[in-house]
Amino acid sequence: QVQLAESGGGLVQAGGSLRLSCAASGSSSSNYNMGWFRQAPGKERDFVAVIDWSGYSTFFANSVKGRFTISKDKAKNTAYLQMNNLKPEDTAVYYCAASPHWRVVAPGQYNYWGQGTQVTVSS
Repeated sequence: QVQLAESGGGLVQAGGSLRLSCAASGSSSSNYNMGWFRQAPGKERDFVAVIDWSGYSTFFANSVKGRFTISKDKAKNTAYLQMNNLKPEDTAVYYCAASPHWRVVAPGQYNYWGQGTQVTVSS
């Protein structure tokens, strides 16, 4: 079992920045690729970014490429999503997820999920 706990959401003005954290725990949790998804009200859960278990490879959705970065502190087994130049359309609940598969974007390919953290970007 893998447990994921997100933190760092909040309210920010357009053009601002936020950093989300996802702390992973449990057996073999360090061997999973860690992804971020987001879900706006009435919409599907969309892929945002993923980092591989080693922390060396990353992959982003086109909608956030160049604005968001993802990193991993292996010692803390924690992944971070740095969000810059935020836009109102980035408003959503952001979820951390873990997958044994690399570079997959479908939510069904992720085995474990955090509880989500709200990000609201005001215009």
